[in-house]
Amino acid sequence: MDYVNCNLCPRQCGVDRTSGQVGFCGCPGQALVAKAMLHKWEEPALAGNGGSGAVFFGGCTLGCKYCQNAAISGGAVGKAMDEKQLRQLFSDLISRGAENIDLVTPTHFLPTILPALTPKLPVPVVYNCGGYERVETLRELEGNVDIYLPDLKYADGALAGELSGAPDYFETAAAAIREMFRQTGPVRWAGEKVIKGVIIRHLILPGCVDNSLRVLDWIGETFAPGQVLVSLMRQYTPMGGLGAPFDRRITQEEYDAVLSWMYLNRLEGFIQEAEAADAGFIPQF
Repeated sequence: MDYVNCNLCPRQCGVDRTSGQVGFCGCPGQALVAKAMLHKWEEPALAGNGGSGAVFFGGCTLGCKYCQNAAISGGAVGKAMDEKQLRQLFSDLISRGAENIDLVTPTHFLPTILPALTPKLPVPVVYNCGGYERVETLRELEGNVDIYLPDLKYADGALAGELSGAPDYFETAAAAIREMFRQTGPVRWAGEKVIKGVIIRHLILPGCVDNSLRVLDWIGETFAPGQVLVSLMRQYTPMGGLGAPFDRRITQEEYDAVLSWMYLNRLEGFIQEAEAADAGFIPQF
């Protein structure tokens, strides 16, 4: 796994990032850390009392038009770090009480990140991603990730193409999540904390209830109750520049409809209060 002829993500740009070329992610070969923090607002089973040791990487392989992290996801943003510096950063977060090391949008920097995960850290490693992943790349992570935290944003290919430039999103993410589950197996708890498994996030989009229902149907058809957890998110916040219906928050009726469908599919996990749809919860980069 390297940055030469880069095919780490499903875009498979094939550029040589070691020579200064950039692909869809807009990033060079060296890892860029945009922010590191004790993140108290992750799911309670991850954040615990100390918070997740979140490491936000610059750039992204999706480019969603409604991205709350747009300040860092649009390209080469952050402090360049090699594997030794990353390892020290992980250790510093753990010494401050981090319950885990939460790698946020890491895929395009894996050649630097993977060596920094060896030897095994004393806390779980969380792979926090948009779900748009190559199975071949995920296989390189086996044994190094304890908890996968992917989004499953879309079942509707047209919607995925319109908002994220990825009309193949659903089939790609579905295969990726199956691979994640193959690696971790069913969710494992230690008291009130998840220590292994897959937690699938789904952000409800305004005016797109049918997309959400189809996402939940797939999860319910693919996994037995309790094998994976679902984090049903209502935090969509208009970021500007998008027309109706994406220029508003979701309604209570929309959230209730999707939440009822989640229960009908016998899915377990986490829900959000309406107050989560507030720009104040977006980290300052």
